Amino acid sequence: QVQLVESGGGLAQAGGSLRLSCAASGRTFSRYVMGWFRQAPGKEREFVGSISWSAGITVYADSVKGRFTISRDNAKNTVFLQMNSLKPEDTAVYYCAARVISAYEYSYWGQGTQVTVSS
Repeated sequence: QVQLVESGGGLAQAGGSLRLSCAASGRTFSRYVMGWFRQAPGKEREFVGSISWSAGITVYADSVKGRFTISRDNAKNTVFLQMNSLKPEDTAVYYCAARVISAYEYSYWGQGTQVTVSS
């Protein structure tokens, strides 16, 4: 059974940094893409970025490009979202998700972790 567990959320000041982790278990993820999404109160869930597990190719939403970095630790089956230069509009619940590299939809989701950025 695939399990994704996020951690590392919390409160940060504008301009500060946080690092989220997503621990993945339940299968070999070499043929998967790991994504980060977020959902702010009253808004739809939006794509933040993704990384292909094997090649390490990353994609970012324009809203976070240059501020957020996604990386992975293959040995620990963990994906990271390093968030720098945080803005109040980054406040949201952040979710880790996984999809097979050939699929469009993400099949597996974590429970989410809250990130709050104060001005």
